[in-house]
Amino acid sequence: MFDPSIASYFINPVHVALSRKTVSLINPATLDKVGVYGAPDGALIDRILTRVNAAQAGWAATDCKSRAKVLHRIADAIEHSDMTQVARLMTLETGKPYPESIGEIANIPAVFRYYAELARHDAGKIAGPMQPGSFQYQTYEPYGVSVHIVPYNFPLILGCWTIAASLAAGNGVVLKASPAGTLCTMEFMQYFSALPDDLIACLPGDGAVGKHLIDSELTHAVAFTGSVSTGRAVAVAAAQQMKPAVIEAGGSDPCIISSNADIDVAAAGVVTAAFLQSGQVCTSTERVYVVEDVHDQFVAALVKRAQQLRIGNGLDVAEIGPLVSKPARDKVTALVSDAVRKGAKVALGGHIPPNMDKGWFFEPTILTEMNDDMTLLHEEVFGPVVSIIRVADFDEALRRANASDYGLGACIFTSDLDEAFRGVNELKAGMVWVNNPLVDNDALPFGGMKNSGLGRALGAQGLDAFRQPKMVVIDPRAREADWWYPYPDDWFYSPTGDKGRSHS
Repeated sequence: MFDPSIASYFINPVHVALSRKTVSLINPATLDKVGVYGAPDGALIDRILTRVNAAQAGWAATDCKSRAKVLHRIADAIEHSDMTQVARLMTLETGKPYPESIGEIANIPAVFRYYAELARHDAGKIAGPMQPGSFQYQTYEPYGVSVHIVPYNFPLILGCWTIAASLAAGNGVVLKASPAGTLCTMEFMQYFSALPDDLIACLPGDGAVGKHLIDSELTHAVAFTGSVSTGRAVAVAAAQQMKPAVIEAGGSDPCIISSNADIDVAAAGVVTAAFLQSGQVCTSTERVYVVEDVHDQFVAALVKRAQQLRIGNGLDVAEIGPLVSKPARDKVTALVSDAVRKGAKVALGGHIPPNMDKGWFFEPTILTEMNDDMTLLHEEVFGPVVSIIRVADFDEALRRANASDYGLGACIFTSDLDEAFRGVNELKAGMVWVNNPLVDNDALPFGGMKNSGLGRALGAQGLDAFRQPKMVVIDPRAREADWWYPYPDDWFYSPTGDKGRSHS
């Protein structure tokens, strides 16, 4: 059993106490202590990795049908359990509203079922042979042990997207829990009991633990979700070890409101896309480009929708919880102040909520009259702030939406099919939503372009990220080929031209 008051790590199927110095975890809504975590030292990490590698050898030798059965048992364990305690811990330590914590857990089983069956269905391919009578094909092998480093905003599901794929491919797994997300992650590990002993481990700690895992010769692939700066460092560290890495590094997602949009639906969609989890979502809508003809109408509708949002403790009735920490709120406050100083108008919010001086709360904020000199349009805000930019037409909206170093997601609201497909084809983003923001699909790839990352989670590409192809050539009967050594004399070059012929 996991005890939030005792620092521990997990190696299937048990939690093991850590004796090193612990760090207190604070509820960002109340600033009360909710638990502790510690960090294993390098020697302990290596011992854990050695055990995971030993277990992985047996897992890799297990047939796909048997592995799939185990993954389905993990999904069953989650679906048939009371998720209340895991969700409660998630809300206590991250601040996210309780319905969103429950929703995150409820969406996890499907990805284990998807990869359980995909790995059975797609185990390689047969190629047309280059020689008669030869059997030539491609198969796959796991890399070994994969490292999964997750953020606090979705401490469980983002890890499970890549963990499910990695396990289905035959790897062992080490999950590095987010500090603000440690308690719910440790509690969640109970659902992996169907796996062989030692095949999965979960380690708490800070960036030093993650760095040790990436640098270790006992790990062989990396999945990371976090900031651009850390994502770059992870990619470099993995490349130095020649390890494949899937990097999802956040974004500053644009949304385009066409003159052909249903304004009420667009306002409802943008309120959700901008303020879900207090804007602490990598695919949050942060920049909204609104065509001149509908600008004022859209802003009015957006403000009206946003005014309905309730702010408070995630365990109470509230859509908007606190930001995860004081530094997170300080960043949002500074970005809003910079924009206002440079001419932005506050249509809604813009401050710490009155009478809520305890906890890291910030009002849902809508800014208008934005210009490109404002830092807000060039950095990932990761807070409940959305910027409205007036544009002349759809062409300008596309051009300015693409004028960013990020390229994770993008959204369009329009009833014009030509505009919809132009957006899909021209927006430089890894994911494009038309009239339906923030939706993901286990069978479709999730990831970004430009500074928003490398590789993809989910879909068939998500499985391939954790397995390596192997070419195989089998001749059922041993026989000499006509091109083997030694070569006939008449194959060699002759300056007179009377000798020498090509061979293929």
